[in-house]
Amino acid sequence: MSRVLTSIVGAVVEAAQELRIHRGRVILSLIGVGVAVCALTSMVGMSSLAAQAQTESQERFGGRPATLMASAYGTGTEQPDAQTYIAAVHDLAARYSIDYVSQSGFGQQNVQFVDGTVPVQSTIVDVAYGEMHRIRLDEGSWFQDGDAERLAPAIVVNPAFWQRLGSPPLETHPTVTVHGESDVTAVVIGVYASNEWDTEPALQILPSGAAIIGQAAGGDQSMGQPGQLPQFEFWVPDADAEAFTQRIQSDLRAELGDAYGVDVSRSDFGQSGEDPLLSLKIVVGAVAGLILLLGALGLINLSLVTVRQRIREIGIRRSFGATAPRVFFAVMMESVVATFIAGVIGVMLAVAVVKSPMVEQFIGQGLVSDFPPFPIDAAVLGLVSATAVGAIAGLLPALVAVRVKVIDAIRY
Repeated sequence: MSRVLTSIVGAVVEAAQELRIHRGRVILSLIGVGVAVCALTSMVGMSSLAAQAQTESQERFGGRPATLMASAYGTGTEQPDAQTYIAAVHDLAARYSIDYVSQSGFGQQNVQFVDGTVPVQSTIVDVAYGEMHRIRLDEGSWFQDGDAERLAPAIVVNPAFWQRLGSPPLETHPTVTVHGESDVTAVVIGVYASNEWDTEPALQILPSGAAIIGQAAGGDQSMGQPGQLPQFEFWVPDADAEAFTQRIQSDLRAELGDAYGVDVSRSDFGQSGEDPLLSLKIVVGAVAGLILLLGALGLINLSLVTVRQRIREIGIRRSFGATAPRVFFAVMMESVVATFIAGVIGVMLAVAVVKSPMVEQFIGQGLVSDFPPFPIDAAVLGLVSATAVGAIAGLLPALVAVRVKVIDAIRY
């Protein structure tokens, strides 16, 4: 074992000395490998940013994995009791230690702007909804537990709503009049980020605020009014999603009785059972493989030319007693050590490129709130690929070097 280790260390040291002697040739031959590794690692790193942006966008729409949507409805002539249902949901959440539960209802409220009364799309949510759906705010703050006690309901609006108000500073506590069963003054506490296509005013409001406003004339009856059963979302561990689905459905049915029907299903992107990032991974893998192949082909050509130029040197080594395995291993290790160094430099450049603020903002397109660290697997992939390319590129030249006859090499 010690002899094997000594041989390996000696070959590595010898390869390093040869690289130092021929550093000009080495630098020129490894530029392509360094660029290929940098491109490969950067591609994988940027794909992680793109995947994060796509994941967060899907989570804002359907919730984080796993988000379960529970809907209850009356099955007979008996009028459904919304308060009984709401109490049963919160008891169930406490029993199973589900920390994130939120109503999720949609409707319409008539809001008084300067230019007239406008029907506004409304979403009734609880405080936990902001974390469950990664709500990002451009201005102000999200709902807090104390906001449920406000006499003037708090609302969080989209940029179109805020601009319609004239973009007043939220520090001044701007208000709007909402026409429901009676005219109610609501306070704007935050502006949530939305896409460019979201050009119509919209607002989000707590259940207590919706109850104060009451039903708008002609509004949707899903806003949690008396006799109507709101939908609830539960954020549970992804690995236990199926088990929680069955528990929530069976427990709510047992709690509410035969007068109710209960449906529970996933609403996040994991509901399809397929990897939503599969196409992105395939494209990135194909591009990365092509980059690596091009780098390997270029290095093989350069290595063959280099070995042919060193035939006389190899012949002299053989004449002084160097065995064929030693020559084979030495030639291959020169390529491996050189490509490993090129891989380290390429990975360092890739980290600098991917983690630059300009690239993060360009890839994220304002959709990423939690930028991931540079993926370790991308750095490892770059180094392993560089080493593998060196081994493959050094294999053929090493075979050529071993097959050289000593007498012919000395005469070369």
